[in-house]
Amino acid sequence: MEIINLVLIVFIVFLLVILSWVWPPDSPWSPWWRTSSKKSLAAGRLAKISKKDLVYELGSGDANFLVAVSKKFGSRGFGIEIDPGRHLTARLNVAKNGVSHLITLKRGNFLEFNLSPATVVFVYLVPRVLEKIKPKLFKELKKGTKVISYRYKFELDKKLKLTSSDKKNEMYLYKIV
Repeated sequence: MEIINLVLIVFIVFLLVILSWVWPPDSPWSPWWRTSSKKSLAAGRLAKISKKDLVYELGSGDANFLVAVSKKFGSRGFGIEIDPGRHLTARLNVAKNGVSHLITLKRGNFLEFNLSPATVVFVYLVPRVLEKIKPKLFKELKKGTKVISYRYKFELDKKLKLTSSDKKNEMYLYKIV
């Protein structure tokens, strides 16, 4: 009986992993899709991230994006992840890469955090969530703050201007106006 339970648990975990790869883009929440180091660096170049920046990642997962841009560009990072397993993975990733002095990680819902210190915000969120967070971005971010969206575009708004894109890497750079 214990073997059957173990096999069932492994099967369910396997199905959840497969589901996270094919999650529908109009879902009300975002699955965990990892941002590769290559894509992270492309985003960093697009936004011209530097050591002067404080980069927030909303739904930071394993913090691979923050690790990559902190190591390459010297920026400070602030990652917010609601899932405890991913948050733990992020802490291990940051420590393993020796950037604990540059990156702060918090566990929780990014809708409950103040984003105003950010100079750059990175998101890899589905369209429905992008629209849900726009009022928060407009309320809390200063004019000129850069917002990078990977894979999905924001619907344009008079307070959010698309300034450039990297179609090959599916990166879209916006500025709060």
